Amino acid sequence: MADCVFCAIVRGDIPSSKVYEDEHVLAFRDINPLAPVHVVIVPKRHVANLNELDNLSEEEQLALLHACKKVAKICGIEESGYRIASNCGRDAAQSVQHLHVHVLGGGQLSVNMA
Repeated sequence: MADCVFCAIVRGDIPSSKVYEDEHVLAFRDINPLAPVHVVIVPKRHVANLNELDNLSEEEQLALLHACKKVAKICGIEESGYRIASNCGRDAAQSVQHLHVHVLGGGQLSVNMA
């Protein structure tokens, strides 16, 4: 999608602080971090949110999940612990209409942190 900010990041039109990339996903540091480590992982192919997950191949779906663990290892939070979260829709405060997963860690997280 031409007007999607995450699609623009995937294309390289908008710079990002890349943490991990493979053929299916791109992971980059969040510009407004909610934790010492806050990385956003997006599928390279546009789908709006988890409700459209079936529009991705099983390989793409698994790549998104496996990227969470890989990012945690790269960022040094694999052993201490991390949270993964994906907001889906307006009531969940999804701010960008492109499926994305947040990986948060690097310190004690609040129970209320999303």
